[in-house]
Amino acid sequence: MRELEYPFDSEYLYHKKKTIRKQLLAQLEEKTSLQKKIAILGGSTTRDIKLMLELFLLQYGIVPVFYESEFNQYYQDAMFPNQELEAFAPDVIFVHTTLRNITEYPKMGDSPQQVEELLAAEYRKYEKMWDRLAAVYHCVIIQNNLEYPYYRLMGNKEASDIHGKVNYVTRLNLKFYEYAQRTDNFYINDINYLSAQYGLDRWSDPFYWHSYKYALCVPAIPELACSVAKIIKSVYGRNKKALVLDLDNTLWGGIVGDDGVENLVLGHETSAGQVYCDFQEYLKEYKELGVLLNIDSKNDYVNAIAGLNHPAGVLRPDDFIKIKANWDPKDRNLVQIAKELNLMPDSLVFVDDNPAEREIVRAQVPGAAVPEMPKEPAHYAKFIDRSGFFEVTSLSEDDRRRNTMYQENARREKEEAAFENYEDYLKALAMKAEIKPFAPVYMARIAQLTNKSNQFNLTTRRYSQPEIEETAADPAYLTLYGKLEDKFGDNGVISVVIGHQIDKVLHIDLWIMSCRVLKRDMEFAMMDTLVFACMEKGIREIRGYYYPTDKNAMVKEFYSLQGFDKIEEDEQGNTVWRLELTDGYEKKNRVIAVEM
Repeated sequence: MRELEYPFDSEYLYHKKKTIRKQLLAQLEEKTSLQKKIAILGGSTTRDIKLMLELFLLQYGIVPVFYESEFNQYYQDAMFPNQELEAFAPDVIFVHTTLRNITEYPKMGDSPQQVEELLAAEYRKYEKMWDRLAAVYHCVIIQNNLEYPYYRLMGNKEASDIHGKVNYVTRLNLKFYEYAQRTDNFYINDINYLSAQYGLDRWSDPFYWHSYKYALCVPAIPELACSVAKIIKSVYGRNKKALVLDLDNTLWGGIVGDDGVENLVLGHETSAGQVYCDFQEYLKEYKELGVLLNIDSKNDYVNAIAGLNHPAGVLRPDDFIKIKANWDPKDRNLVQIAKELNLMPDSLVFVDDNPAEREIVRAQVPGAAVPEMPKEPAHYAKFIDRSGFFEVTSLSEDDRRRNTMYQENARREKEEAAFENYEDYLKALAMKAEIKPFAPVYMARIAQLTNKSNQFNLTTRRYSQPEIEETAADPAYLTLYGKLEDKFGDNGVISVVIGHQIDKVLHIDLWIMSCRVLKRDMEFAMMDTLVFACMEKGIREIRGYYYPTDKNAMVKEFYSLQGFDKIEEDEQGNTVWRLELTDGYEKKNRVIAVEM
């Protein structure tokens, strides 16, 4: 919904919040939306925060159910037995504390040791709270850091003097960050940055505290809520995965086919050319996060490549996974790029300076993100950045290598063309798989994969990292992860299976696989390993479940291909499958060497 995209109008959101909520709920697909229980523990009034947070989460396909603490009861709710909160069993706890909740500041006469003791005591209050929340609720925790004071008694010296409030807040924030760096499932909502971006004088307007006990101005609440929603949608796999970029007047100034490469506005010789260099540098940094870069341009291919090879350019042709430079409609190219990447179109962000092209893509490719771009190219990066399409809550080695993995896939496709027999091609890849029960080193990646996989996902179940860790520790569950590598490179962890045992039957709760390894028989290697693991545990039957969505039709007959018999099907197309295990089970994988 455009009203919730950057830049949004806070006043309009407040005025139309009920209408917007109703429209969002009507648009949600029941089978692809997530319901999550979110507890807000506030050190100040949180009513409007909850209302705005709901809108942004609905925009991301997450239906929230809320628990809200009483005014300034966050610490009591966190530290003491709370039957209501325990019964609520939150998936996410958001601790909304601010500068208003600092207990005590240094006094001018305090010695350095006294200041250190004061700082340590203030931090310990939070650390104990976070530790207890994690121990009792085993869920995702989001904690505000602290905004700066809206006045400075000592002026600039507030930042460097140990008695200054600015110095004290900075050091306390650093302790928050250190805790986040060593603690899984704990995330900082950076209101220190948000308040600076919004304008500290407006953000901290004391009128709203004294009148309503809001620790920030009411017009800024949508900014806060949007920031929290970005963290939650990232945790639950609702990030975008790829950028699809126009060329002319987007990556450079001018039209390469008309003006020629030599006349493009690009380079550090002029201020206008430097703007486009800076934007290219910004986009190239996304590769480090595993975001896939692609081109969708109305251009002759030769001219597009020449423009990308401009001597002053930052991005080069090999920085892109797919380059569609032709005269086809851009919406068709976008859909084709998604297909070739084995992604759904709603995983893509389309960036184009032309408002007409943007509108066509919005209309023809539902779900694809199309940010509204400013007229001034100097602000292109800001508009993409503030939209939060790629909010990072975890960053694995697989993420950092994703562009390389897709380029390796291109080499595999090229080699495939040289073989007449597909099985001979698979054998020539010299594939090796590691298939084992969940291991601590891969928990973050496994949780990430369960939330990001939509097409090869038979039950559409989603797991947070705490849930993955609990499942792995439960002897009633059988878990497997699969890693795959071949002569072209390592694909990392690309498949996950979770099942729970009842008597001598294993019920499969989750079976997912990354679409970048489709058609390489990894699913057969996983099945063989699962069968042998079941036999070792005395399991004599496996039950598989398929729940259809608008994205997972490709695995509708998955269990049939694995030798299961269909035993149930309802009117919605939900199916149940059974495989009886016997000593005569015949392995299906013939092309992958498996380490078990």
